[in-house]
Amino acid sequence: MPRRNRPPRPERPDPGAGSGGGWFGLESRESGRDGEWIVRPVSGVAATKTYRCPGCDHEIPVGVPHVVAWRADGLGTVDDRRHWHRACWNNRGNRHLRRRPGR
Repeated sequence: MPRRNRPPRPERPDPGAGSGGGWFGLESRESGRDGEWIVRPVSGVAATKTYRCPGCDHEIPVGVPHVVAWRADGLGTVDDRRHWHRACWNNRGNRHLRRRPGR
């Protein structure tokens, strides 16, 4: 039986190039009305702590996939990273952020 001709595999981008995410897709750079952001997805397996989403002010329980976002301008620190529900992050431009008293 003859071998099938398969199209060549596309070349993988250089893992060190671009926004730091490489071809693994660990991080992406997103822009919106609120500026430039670096966004990293967190899988349910990797979500080992409870966080509070700044978009809806509800908890993100352990085991729930979500995203972590921080400003791309480099002015922020590690403490400026925020954990968001994916839907809240995608809709952040359509709603006003509510701040809890004392924050």
